[in-house]
Amino acid sequence: MSRPGRPPAFWEALAVVLIKPLLLLFIKRKWHGRQHIPRQGGMIIAANHLSWSDPVLFAHYAYDNGRWPVYLAKAGIFDVPVLGKIVRKLRAIPVQRGSTDAARSLKDAEKALREGACVIFYPEGTCTRDPELWPMSAKTGVARLALATGVPVIPVAHWGAQELLPYGEKRPRLLPRKKFEVIAGPPVDLSRFEGLPMRSSVLREATADIMAAITGQLAEIRREKAPDLPYDQRPEIPPAQ
Repeated sequence: MSRPGRPPAFWEALAVVLIKPLLLLFIKRKWHGRQHIPRQGGMIIAANHLSWSDPVLFAHYAYDNGRWPVYLAKAGIFDVPVLGKIVRKLRAIPVQRGSTDAARSLKDAEKALREGACVIFYPEGTCTRDPELWPMSAKTGVARLALATGVPVIPVAHWGAQELLPYGEKRPRLLPRKKFEVIAGPPVDLSRFEGLPMRSSVLREATADIMAAITGQLAEIRREKAPDLPYDQRPEIPPAQ
């Protein structure tokens, strides 16, 4: 039986049985905006990235809203015995970072979107390095895919994963029980870019609109004012002499 956007039933059931009880045991959930998650059809969820734990935590949110989350994962994970087979069966897409094959992951993601998958993107490309944990400047891959496929981009912000597993640490802080808060917003309006050639300037503007939506929702969760400009982790280029 066809399962658009989902892994084989056995692997999906196995992942849910193994992971969901642990999440319910150690994580308190506070979820908003569930009405903005389409129940079918290709879609992109663009989210902030705080911790290596947030893909697992957010998967719970997506799954309970009727969608199987398809992640882009480091290619090296697919070479790990047992784990590699599992993530492949769960429909993760390998990413060859810093390689001429990097564009292949976007092609695979585009194919998954056209097949009806819910693809999760972290536009920043890695966990934020902003000292206050606001979203950083982002890469343009998510905008390129959105404009190429026409699928909706749902901006999502979350908070709390950094308490469970702070960036750079290997052991989760399971106790006391942590709260994971998520808010999904309406699709980002990218209509002004329709029909335009995908030049770098167009992609940067579309990406900025997506990140502004994510950052605004994070400000709502945190009840704080977001910075006027996103943190840029790229090294400064010294002026020409």
